[in-house]
Amino acid sequence: QRCIYFGKPLLESGTLGTKGNVQVVIPHQSESYGSSRDPPEKAIPICTLKNFPNAIEHTIQWARDDFEGIFKQTPDDAACYLTDPQAFKERLAQQPTTAAGTARGVSESLTGGRPKSIDDCVKWGRERFQELFHNNIKQLLFNFPLDQVTASGEPFWSGAKRAPKPLEFDPKDPLHLSFVRSAAKLRAFNFGIEMSRPLSDGEVSRIAASVRVREFEPKSGVKIAVAEGEAEQQQQGEAAGDGDASSYSLPPLEMVGENVTLAAAEFEKDDDSHMEYITACSNLRAANYAIPPSDQHQTKLIAGKIIPAIATTTSLVTGLVCLELYKLLQGKKMDQHKNGFVNLALPFFGFSEPIPAPVRKYKEHEWTLWSFFNIDGQTMTLEKFITHFKDKYDLEVSMVSCGVAMIHSSFGAQSPEKMKMTMKDLAEKVAKVPIGEKQKFLVFEVCCNDSDGEEVEVPSVRLRVR
Repeated sequence: QRCIYFGKPLLESGTLGTKGNVQVVIPHQSESYGSSRDPPEKAIPICTLKNFPNAIEHTIQWARDDFEGIFKQTPDDAACYLTDPQAFKERLAQQPTTAAGTARGVSESLTGGRPKSIDDCVKWGRERFQELFHNNIKQLLFNFPLDQVTASGEPFWSGAKRAPKPLEFDPKDPLHLSFVRSAAKLRAFNFGIEMSRPLSDGEVSRIAASVRVREFEPKSGVKIAVAEGEAEQQQQGEAAGDGDASSYSLPPLEMVGENVTLAAAEFEKDDDSHMEYITACSNLRAANYAIPPSDQHQTKLIAGKIIPAIATTTSLVTGLVCLELYKLLQGKKMDQHKNGFVNLALPFFGFSEPIPAPVRKYKEHEWTLWSFFNIDGQTMTLEKFITHFKDKYDLEVSMVSCGVAMIHSSFGAQSPEKMKMTMKDLAEKVAKVPIGEKQKFLVFEVCCNDSDGEEVEVPSVRLRVR
């Protein structure tokens, strides 16, 4: 956007392993960098992540989602509730799909589930182990027994669906202890509990072994999505019930007490405590489904979406950028520039000319994405601004905005005082856009209609205010 505003060329490039690309953006001639979008990354189906993983990538992503929900989102929500309960409740009402789960997490964090010591955090980690790797798996097998068959007579647990096995906690298993210890450390961080000493395996084992977990009792009526379409329908169905204010409750602030410290844990792939949790959580999930585990280094690469840079790809892309830079300096025509796409693994080398910026026409006027309506409006009022478009372009201005605020709309109530205000004052006082001492221009977005009432796409307005 800044290149478009100042009319400057851009040489955009990037690498992804053995892949590389170069794009040339030429002012007033080619499309901009924002004219095209990369295709979205292929997402893992929800039902595969939640119930039917078959690769270590699935369990790592599941562990990442669990980290995000438990150690970041829930403390964030609880802190927002403590800061402004009314605003938080209003936000919940606008999120019917997740309202009940969010309120439940906040209630557990602020009332009975709040830890007072590191021992409480270790006990919580032990109970978390039981829920994730034992109870949830038993519930899945209750819904879909090992001998279940499909409507066609085929075994349900076949193909990509691996039959899971619940894990029994072993206080001597290093992986089990790693999960409980890392979960306890993150829980302590969330609630501002200082650790006076490192948690040893022996201490974690002793505390965890003392926890008496409830015997699992299967729940009837639990729906588990088998296909992606079912997962989406299930979420929509849950939205209808969760949005009802009577389906969840939040604790009164009087019950919470004072001096409650909450801090969200932002996932950082270079933080060893974060990666210890992700690795242990992922590998335990993998053990449920007999998926080969991965070490912390491999888990870090996948969880952090790290693709190692390759020097040959980088040097090739750098060379292609330099070639296009020489052409820009020599003032070559657009058809002599080339966008480049390479993949050294195939190998593939593809080149294409930059796509010309599309031209939009209205009567005798033409403009592209590089165009602006340049207006000298140091004293121009909103009324004169609207008249300017009518007289010069035969366009009716239906809406004017500056920054993220709308300052005029034809379908709203018309204020005579606002029509007499200058555009600069409207930007400062209505849109709350700060104007620097040396700033000479303001940018306004306008929506216009022609004489037949049809909307006409027009460029932004660059208004000179000094």
